[in-house]
Amino acid sequence: VQLQASGGGLVQAGGSLRLSCAASRRTRYAMGWFRQAPGKEREFVATISWNGDATLYADSVKGRSTISRDNAKNSVYLHMNNLKPDDTAVYYCALGGVSETTTGYDYWGRGTQVTVSS
Repeated sequence: VQLQASGGGLVQAGGSLRLSCAASRRTRYAMGWFRQAPGKEREFVATISWNGDATLYADSVKGRSTISRDNAKNSVYLHMNNLKPDDTAVYYCALGGVSETTTGYDYWGRGTQVTVSS
């Protein structure tokens, strides 16, 4: 399965972004988002079960982010509001279980850069 993330860019603090990730075929995996800032480890952001009935969020984005998916389009989305400079990172989508750890995912996309200016 191949994953293609998009939607990143340069945003001012307080702004919003919607990241998208499309899988090359239909799957019954959970779909998640992780991010990695320069010099830091890849960290969990959010994940959603294959049927959408379970979601998890990192504390750092909880309350200002929404993960959703459209299985008809084999896609997952991450809508982020009130962006902060600390949100600056490369954002990766992944397929796997409903997990907050990178080891819980089997397939990874290449990532999309999000830069939040202060």
